Amino acid sequence: MSEESVSRLQKLRFLRRVQQRQLAQTDRWIEQEERRQAALAERQPPPPLPDWVVEQGIGEGRRAIGVHQGFCRPSGTRVKAISRDQAVSLLAEDSALACQLCRPDTALGLL
Repeated sequence: MSEESVSRLQKLRFLRRVQQRQLAQTDRWIEQEERRQAALAERQPPPPLPDWVVEQGIGEGRRAIGVHQGFCRPSGTRVKAISRDQAVSLLAEDSALACQLCRPDTALGLL
């Protein structure tokens, strides 16, 4: 078949088929890599729990609404790890921040 007998439209459709195959191959590579990374993440031990965490409120300023021992960690995005000194400071300012379940004030020797 000579080059003049192949229309521009046929060439573009051929190019599209080639690109679709390449895209499908790339998608397979992405899926393989995602599976590999997921398997690797499953083998990694979880990071250690912090000793102390503060639960923050909602809104501007996000003031502390609770201090917890690390194992008592409430779920959510408003929880962050703090140092022992920060926990002592927060509980010294307001003892009502101490979690009633894990009693960080007792563990820190503030009671």
